[in-house]
Amino acid sequence: MGSVTSTSISPATSAPAINRPNVVAVGTIVWLGSEVMFFAGLFAIYFTLKSTSPDLWAAETAHLNVPYALTNTIVLVLSSVTCQFGVFAAERLQPRRAGGVFQFWRWGMVEWFALSYVLGAIFVSGQVLEYATLVSEGISFDANAYGSAFYLTTGFHALHVTGGLIAFLLVIGRAFAVKTFGHKEATSAIVVSYYWHFVDVVWIGLFAVIYIIR
Repeated sequence: MGSVTSTSISPATSAPAINRPNVVAVGTIVWLGSEVMFFAGLFAIYFTLKSTSPDLWAAETAHLNVPYALTNTIVLVLSSVTCQFGVFAAERLQPRRAGGVFQFWRWGMVEWFALSYVLGAIFVSGQVLEYATLVSEGISFDANAYGSAFYLTTGFHALHVTGGLIAFLLVIGRAFAVKTFGHKEATSAIVVSYYWHFVDVVWIGLFAVIYIIR
């Protein structure tokens, strides 16, 4: 009889772990894509009405207080910076400050997001004051095509900013509600930052179109 040679089967090498993208983050990005289309439609409405009424636009844009709007824009852009610092704190799983209240370099997510909330609230309040001023000068939503286009575009953006302010409060509240600040809480902070950066970028576009190009 021939001898039977046995072969040893070496264990298969383990496959490398696959880092799948976070479902919440991906869902947020997809949703923001739909929001891009929404605001693209608002921009299209604005440009269409402007092209049909150039004289009206020239007369009504003279009422805009560009330095005031620029200041308000800077406030909103700064809120995006403070929001990102809050994300950095969340990524290192630091919900609250590790030092004195004025030691901002040791702040946690809560402090940075609270400051972002205040700056965002100042922006919305500034828009409300601007609306009141323009209405007193005869530029209302139903006054003419310019009024409709102005309040439609900036008003929907203000609603989105207000939604972001509510999201800030929810994330801050969640940080206080949980016993341990973990990756789920950090992910919530990150997706809120995606939304906040988005509304900031949209406003920069609106500011350029409405107040600069006019």
